[in-house]
Amino acid sequence: MTLDTTGIFLRIGATFFFTLMVILIKFLAEAVPVGQVVFFRSAVALVPLVLFLMWTKDFPSGLRSKRPMGHVMRCLMGCAAMFASFASLKYLPLAHASILGYLAPMLAVVLARFILGENVSPIRWFAVVLSFLGMLVLVLPKATGATVDQSYMIGLALALVMAVFTAGAKIQIRSLALTENAGAIAFYFALTCALAGLLTAGLGWVQPNPMQWLLLIGSGLTGGIAHIMMTLALQKSEVSKLAPFEYLSLIFAVIADYTLFNVVPGLAFVGATALILAAMWLVTFKDQLPQGAKAS
Repeated sequence: MTLDTTGIFLRIGATFFFTLMVILIKFLAEAVPVGQVVFFRSAVALVPLVLFLMWTKDFPSGLRSKRPMGHVMRCLMGCAAMFASFASLKYLPLAHASILGYLAPMLAVVLARFILGENVSPIRWFAVVLSFLGMLVLVLPKATGATVDQSYMIGLALALVMAVFTAGAKIQIRSLALTENAGAIAFYFALTCALAGLLTAGLGWVQPNPMQWLLLIGSGLTGGIAHIMMTLALQKSEVSKLAPFEYLSLIFAVIADYTLFNVVPGLAFVGATALILAAMWLVTFKDQLPQGAKAS
């Protein structure tokens, strides 16, 4: 098996485990506070992450950082995105939350232009416009007419907050990856989110029943395993070769919605998906600008 093939299988595995994590959290959304879910998802994920770092001989030496404030910024933005993402699952179908999550790379294009000074080609700007047209196609049926779906609009707002902070975190990760260990970036993120979740312990945490315990622990293990598989995939293959397999998360989410939650995608979802995935395709495969190019 070639390195590229190994990387692709690891990327598919990471997508599957991330989707499984989201499904478990979706089951918890109605009964367990978001902060409690964030704590268990992050604290439990530290176990496989530390074992992985020990296996790669990066624990504890790999946790040393030359840029601690960079980690702080990445962790705060990523943690805010996690809270918003988990909260949105109470209001949105999995597939809708997944497709709205694809707005994050488009927002990262905009942030890279204004924060990092990266050159943004006409193709990238066109992709950004396409992605937001896709969002409008998805949202307008819920936001217009005689009755506005207020629950959906709350989920939409949370998903957009998630996308904004995820985009910011991606920009910070891009910068940190130049000098920092990938495992350390994941470790500090999980640790920060666990501490942030723990701070909400006085805000209505519940005593989980046996099934909820399994879901909470499972969300942490699947999230940790997904992070490890993603890290290994990036070590085995180029980002551009792995990018198409990110779209599998949408297929997995649609299947989960239909089989587990009896949600059937509507025409608006299909139209929005076509536009947003077209935007992702343009940026991934048609724009050959050097990533580090600076605006003139």
